[in-house]
Amino acid sequence: MLKPAAFTLALIAAPLLAAGEPDSATPDSTAGSYVGTETCASCHKDEHENWQGSHHDLAMQLPTQSTVLGNFDDSSFDYNGVTTTFSRDGQRFMVRTDNAAGELEDFEVAYVFGVYPLQQYLLPMSGGRLQALNVAWDSRPATDGGQRWFHLYPDDAIGYDDPLHWTGPYHNWNTRCAECHSTDVKKQYDAGTRQFNTVFESVNVGCEACHGPGSQHIELAAAGKLADATFGGFEMSLAQRGEWAFPEGENIARRRQPLANNTQIDTCGRCHARRSTLGDYHHGADLLDTHRLSMLHEPLYYADGQIRDEVYVYGSFVQSKMHMAGVVCSNCHEPHSNNLRAPDNGVCAQCHAPASYDTPEHHHHSVASAGASCANCHMPETTYMVVDPRRDHSMRVPRPDLSVMMGTPNACNQCHTDQSADWALTALRDWGVSFSDSGNHPARAFHAANQGDMRAIPSLLAFAADTANAPIQRGTALEIAGRSPSNETVMLSRTLLSSDDALLRLSAVRSLQDIPIQNRYALLRPMTQDPVTAVRLEVASALAETPLAQISDSDRKALLNLFKEYEQVMNEHADMPSSHMQLGLFRANRGDYPASERAYREALRINHQLIPAYLNLADLLRTQQREDEARALLSDAVAAAPQSGDALHALGLLETRTGNTKQALNLLGRAAELEENGIRHRFVYAVALHDLGDPAQAVVALKRLNTAVPGSEQVLLALANYSAELGEVEQARRYAQRLTTLFPNNPNYQALQRQLQTAQ
Repeated sequence: MLKPAAFTLALIAAPLLAAGEPDSATPDSTAGSYVGTETCASCHKDEHENWQGSHHDLAMQLPTQSTVLGNFDDSSFDYNGVTTTFSRDGQRFMVRTDNAAGELEDFEVAYVFGVYPLQQYLLPMSGGRLQALNVAWDSRPATDGGQRWFHLYPDDAIGYDDPLHWTGPYHNWNTRCAECHSTDVKKQYDAGTRQFNTVFESVNVGCEACHGPGSQHIELAAAGKLADATFGGFEMSLAQRGEWAFPEGENIARRRQPLANNTQIDTCGRCHARRSTLGDYHHGADLLDTHRLSMLHEPLYYADGQIRDEVYVYGSFVQSKMHMAGVVCSNCHEPHSNNLRAPDNGVCAQCHAPASYDTPEHHHHSVASAGASCANCHMPETTYMVVDPRRDHSMRVPRPDLSVMMGTPNACNQCHTDQSADWALTALRDWGVSFSDSGNHPARAFHAANQGDMRAIPSLLAFAADTANAPIQRGTALEIAGRSPSNETVMLSRTLLSSDDALLRLSAVRSLQDIPIQNRYALLRPMTQDPVTAVRLEVASALAETPLAQISDSDRKALLNLFKEYEQVMNEHADMPSSHMQLGLFRANRGDYPASERAYREALRINHQLIPAYLNLADLLRTQQREDEARALLSDAVAAAPQSGDALHALGLLETRTGNTKQALNLLGRAAELEENGIRHRFVYAVALHDLGDPAQAVVALKRLNTAVPGSEQVLLALANYSAELGEVEQARRYAQRLTTLFPNNPNYQALQRQLQTAQ
């Protein structure tokens, strides 16, 4: 299992792909019932034979002598002072390890989970829970370092009271894993009793997990009516490989007909994406109708879009030129066996003429060496779960120049680990490879804006407006720009609210979160009826603070219906702290403080280390003049995460408001020292220095910050004012001049500059 992010669910899954032909995805039939893989096999023998033994087939199995790969012959594994033993009791496979109270207990393996390069074991607990043991079996050959027990967090000390312990919420099969390892899973969590009654049609990933229920297909086949039925009785067709050909004189093949929709990759993306689930899955629906997709934000991705955290495949692939050209999953992967369509470079050679690309003149490496592999240069691997290398599917050119400037990885140095990015850049130049866009590459704008440099906003908006860029890239750029609202951002967002692409509409809604509620409501009012669930729910969140008494009866009714839908969807996932976090924010914005507090406290009950829940609840308490409770809560947060700059910063602000000057500066200073991305903590610390009586040190701190992250509006404004206050008028003028240059339409900055010009 994976280490979680605070606000997203992420599932472990093997490749989920499909095949076939017509480009169409508008279902015209109602969902049938499930018939089982063996029924499908009676007619589709070749597909069934390919599927057998695949990662889908072996995604989850009952424990038997043949399915259990780990050593259960009284073997043991030591971790963090706990000895876990693996043994047999007749036909039963037993694990003795520490339970949720830290005491040794015997557990019978209920299921084996996955197959290669590792296998986990699901152990039953109360409340209908199945938990994935985080001592896993390395199923690689011994010659590759496998055939051993290992812990998924080898560099940490995960104790029984840690949410990442195998008994905790982030190793719960019902919530985190089931949907993508079995067919037609119904989680069925009862928030009142806090119990699961999870069921599935098939223990593994069978035919109907991808294609949908097969009963209508069977009925049509029996009646001889398949030829006349749209999609053969299924909700959609996954057949989107298309026909490809090399245009005369060109070295790269193109689709004969454009790809009409994303049905196939959205079907795969259901599991092969970093996303959270919104409700019951609908085969053939837009991915965002049943899931909320994680965008290309740090720390999930690097500034240039390369994978960083465990984000699976979808988010990287939909950035790629391959996706934009109409490539789908089954162009490269055989959908039933999950194998590549051809060995080695043969997959790429389907569309990239080997005479031009599979040559030393192109890759500059010896034939048959690692450097001659297309994937090694264009799809470098990152290893997750200790032993599981995953390739980046954004399929990009190695850019050591960006590594030099921003610290992003590049494939050259991921292979030549003993060399520097400067070395790699020099090697490319020696080959005659140079980059003309090093200074204005879009990643520079993403990186600068994430660091707080608002000079990057115009570049991000231009990138977001450019239809040549992938929607997920455009949406991410717009969301970042929305953190510093401007008229230009609002104008572009208004345009994209009517986009045909649901992902762009979603990002447009998010980009408007920080504009005044009256303006926000005016823009988003028509979006309450958006056909895609993820977009509607984002609108609900954005409009939660709408003053209902100030809108018409019909508009109020529409908004209340939307709010009801939001609450219903979040409550369906009340087993996850992230859902309670979102409910807490939503209810607070609606003014229902008691319900908001309950949601935050439930989030903390599930994960007592969830720092955002501490911070939001403390802010809620402070809003109600419950300062002492807020202080105690934030002190608990600092104790739970001593290196959390956010917790230290929040406690420092509270101490500032209550007059504990010395303690406040200490806490704010510690938070500022820990800050790596953004500028908030360092900026607030500088302002606190000024407001608490040390303006000279405040200017020193602001100058350091301006050097590290130039172009911040608030930093420049503070420097102008504080410098003038200290009598450093010439420096103040320079900062004011910089402000008017960066923000020429701001009359306040023009007035400040005029005022400083006449100052002595």
